[in-house]
Order: sequence, then C-alpha cells, then structure tokens
Amino acid sequence: MQHTTNVWPMYVSLKKVEKQVGRWTSVQWEIEHLLPATHQAPDNATLVLLELHKDERASYRLNLDVDNAMLYLVCDETADGTWIPAALSADQNVAAGCLEGNTPVINLLMPEAIACWIEAFITQHGEVEIAAHRRKHVDGRKNQGPSHDPLRRD
Repeated sequence: MQHTTNVWPMYVSLKKVEKQVGRWTSVQWEIEHLLPATHQAPDNATLVLLELHKDERASYRLNLDVDNAMLYLVCDETADGTWIPAALSADQNVAAGCLEGNTPVINLLMPEAIACWIEAFITQHGEVEIAAHRRKHVDGRKNQGPSHDPLRRD
C-alpha cells in the first residue's frame, strides 16, 4: 500500500515492557515496529494511517521547527489493559487532546522521511502564519502597532 500526498499507511506493533520501580512493577507499552505499509506486516502489527490535514499545517510547522520533531501514536486500550495502535499524528494538539481524555499516546521521534513528506505537504498547500503567542521568537505583527510608530514621541 503506497502513501499519497496526505496519507501514509504504517504497520505498527507494540510490546509490553515491565519495569521495576522500587518494589513495584510498572507496565509500559513501547513501539516494537513502525514500518511503511509497502513492507510486509510484522507479526501482530496493526495498519494505522498517518493522515495530514490542511487545517493542522501550523501545528506541523511548529513540530518540524523543533530540534526533535515527534510523531504521536494514539492507542485504544482494551478492558485487560492492552494497547492497540489506532492512529498516528504529527500534531501535538491531537496528542494533547487524547491525553486529556485519558486515551493512551506514545511519543516517538519523527523519521526523516516523514519529516520531508510533511514539509512537502506544507509547501504544496502553503504556509500558515503562526500567531506570535505560539512562537515567541517570531514577530507576527511585522513591525506594526503602537510600539513601532515612528512618529510617536514619549
């Protein structure tokens, strides 16, 4: 199954890891396999879609502009506590919304090929101006407003 300009199908499998924390055992889920669907599916892998949406371009840009761009694997949790991969996203707002609703999310570093694909998507559909309060290092007002009035005398 090939990817398109806005959907990249992936096979994802998880593994359950038990870790000792003091006297208690903690269970965590980790990604075992993450492969494009052009490969053969690993055992126990689930097909999930990494789908890009035009209205999330600003979030994708923010993600790509940080040193460690991330993907977010949203999972369903069964009654016995097993996590099942449900969707992939490059939008941290999607991940945050899921976490607020107690939906499990696993963060992983974004592979370079996916970062390039997302960059191409943003280029194809156009950049979206990001509000200055979202990116403190960017002056979204472009030297406008009362503090930049050249005729103003204090």
